[in-house]
Amino acid sequence: MAVLLVGITGSGKTTVAQALAERGMTRLSVDEEVHRLHGRYGIDYPEHTYFERERPVVAAIRERFVRELGAGNDVVLDHGLWRRDERDAWRVAAGEVGGHPLVVYLPADRQELLRRLTERNQREDANALTVTPEALDDFFARFDPPEDDEEVIVYTGDLDGLVRAVSSTKQR
Repeated sequence: MAVLLVGITGSGKTTVAQALAERGMTRLSVDEEVHRLHGRYGIDYPEHTYFERERPVVAAIRERFVRELGAGNDVVLDHGLWRRDERDAWRVAAGEVGGHPLVVYLPADRQELLRRLTERNQREDANALTVTPEALDDFFARFDPPEDDEEVIVYTGDLDGLVRAVSSTKQR
């Protein structure tokens, strides 16, 4: 099983990924690996260099993703997958090694995200990138919500329900 989390920054992907990892899935986090290698966004390196730092990390995570699935392990990818073409590429990568990709969409409205991000901006961990309201608007402009033809579970905040849905999909 390859759980692909889709959501804008602050939507709860890391919380869901950590919960699935506690239930035995291998969690792969792009943000945490960028943080481990380069430090804090906008503090230890300039914000405008994030994507050049992220690119090789995504490639390394994809390699591990494929290895884990190929070894028969369940994986949860803690990465936004904002674009449809990104989701499709990860689905294909999972399928090529016999994994069953499942997209979990974490919708959140702008006001709720601003509330969460205001709290999160006070932290200093790998998942606490400072996000301004203007940056959040840019994120929404670049985000492709999952479409009707994508196999998607919509996360409604019910973690136990999500775990049941993922488990039932895995057993099919």
